[in-house]
Amino acid sequence: MSTLEAFVSGLPKAELHLHIEGSLEPEQMFEFARRNGVSLPYESVADIRAAYEFSDLQDFLDIYYTGMNVLLTEQDFYELTEAYLRRVAGDAVRHVEIFFDPQAHTSRGVEFETVINGVTRALKFVGHELGISSKLIMCFLRHLSEEDAFNALASAEPFLHMIDGVGLDSSELGHPPSKFANVFSRATELGLKKVAHAGEEGPAEYVYEAIDILKVDRIDHGNRSLESEVLVKRLAEEQIALTVCPLSNLKLRVVSRLQDHPMKSMLDAGLLATINSDDPSYFGGYINDNYTRLATALELTEGDLVQCAKNSFTGSFLPSEKVKQFHSEIDSYASRKHT
Repeated sequence: MSTLEAFVSGLPKAELHLHIEGSLEPEQMFEFARRNGVSLPYESVADIRAAYEFSDLQDFLDIYYTGMNVLLTEQDFYELTEAYLRRVAGDAVRHVEIFFDPQAHTSRGVEFETVINGVTRALKFVGHELGISSKLIMCFLRHLSEEDAFNALASAEPFLHMIDGVGLDSSELGHPPSKFANVFSRATELGLKKVAHAGEEGPAEYVYEAIDILKVDRIDHGNRSLESEVLVKRLAEEQIALTVCPLSNLKLRVVSRLQDHPMKSMLDAGLLATINSDDPSYFGGYINDNYTRLATALELTEGDLVQCAKNSFTGSFLPSEKVKQFHSEIDSYASRKHT
């Protein structure tokens, strides 16, 4: 293990941009398919991995939704979430704020209750065992209508005690945040936190819309914010967190190589940028892989990585006293020698 890997391996961190369905590993996909009698268009794990060569976001989403078809029972969602938590516990992840896509399941006949009960049961019991706290964010699929999003929110209302926020994901281009102004307004009335994918493939204008129209608490991705100096200044002044996903950006060709990734520019501009894995099974790495590969490509210092880790807690929905505790833990860790 290199000095960099050793440092990252124990660095306390939070993950704020993780689609739980995107942590479905090929082996687990085959197991769930066998258990539930679902046919897959792949003959082997190797065939699935070979399919993970995407030309763009939509290409990825087509495969992503195919894999999702194996998730049918509460136990499936429990085991999916459990596997993710056990994996990132080894990456020194102390807090997670994960997304789930109920519309992608209810449209297949899977009850909302089945999904949320399986996910939250694992977050509660496995999270407690591993010392990982959590928040749960229900995302609206932006390629569907706002009416469909309202229906999803209505289905969620009996379970709001399990849900901390709403988000916006799926195909970005052609589906601006403003399309969902009314449902996000309703989410505000319900006391939910709000996030939205913006500025990944879509323009900087989508980031403005997410902030000014949806009134989001943070931006998921936000890479293209750097195209607007005015927006960069605003994000820095207001300390609106960006949940950046380096290996996802590489795999989906948002950047052609990691050496071109904007993370260093974000940090230098004073942005509250964080490192996350997005859909780790599909994009080739969990959170520590994102830290180490990006640090190598951009020659990030330990100080840069400490800042990213601190940002992950600052940008979380944890209470301020917990954020301070984690910051102190990071400082204590960083002061020690790591080999």
